[in-house]
Amino acid sequence: MRVVGVISTGTITAILVLAFFFPLPSIRGLGWTDRNLFFHVPMWFAMYALMGLSFFWSAKYLLREEPLRDMYAKEGAVIASFFGILGLLTGILWSRVTWAENLPDTDPQAWWGWDPKQTFALIALLMYSAYFALRKNIREERLRARLSAVYNIAATILVVPLTFFLPRYLGGLHPGAEGTPAFRAEDISFSHRWIFYGAVIGFVALGIWLWQIRVRMSKLEMELTTPPFPADENA
Repeated sequence: MRVVGVISTGTITAILVLAFFFPLPSIRGLGWTDRNLFFHVPMWFAMYALMGLSFFWSAKYLLREEPLRDMYAKEGAVIASFFGILGLLTGILWSRVTWAENLPDTDPQAWWGWDPKQTFALIALLMYSAYFALRKNIREERLRARLSAVYNIAATILVVPLTFFLPRYLGGLHPGAEGTPAFRAEDISFSHRWIFYGAVIGFVALGIWLWQIRVRMSKLEMELTTPPFPADENA
């Protein structure tokens, strides 16, 4: 846990310095906003990584129903949703100053243009977050854990077509969509790439570190709230 914390803290600190002060060539079509590449995109990488971690523990729970496995999956989903929200918010700010720079702040289209990638990302995040509503509304612990594991696996699988395949098929303004030139290999310099990959490592490590912290907190809570075994009267 300490190693992951050191990696995430050191890497993200370095990325913050490099992202704001290191001279970089401009990415075509993005201007000065290209620095958000080092925050918005790695946050989505961290979300996917934590979704994968939560998926793994949900699958393991279905193989053997141990309460700790359900707890590991739940905490992974919490951190995944956290980074998903951050990724969506940084994406909204980015689109505001690139796609809708000529629109006034009072125009809703300036903040949300219904681009397919942006819209499907919101749908995927809302669908994934319904996992917590499911958990909250089922009181019986074993049933809650089992149904939550099944839903978590299904929701994680559906996130992939919603955020990758459908936006590419429909096209749009978002980089990576069909016909959009930004973020192709020829558009990003080597300097952008090594800072970007460092940011991905840093944010994924931060997500795992936060997950480990929440797991420890949940374990302590379980120890404090679980009643002790009654003493054996025949002892």
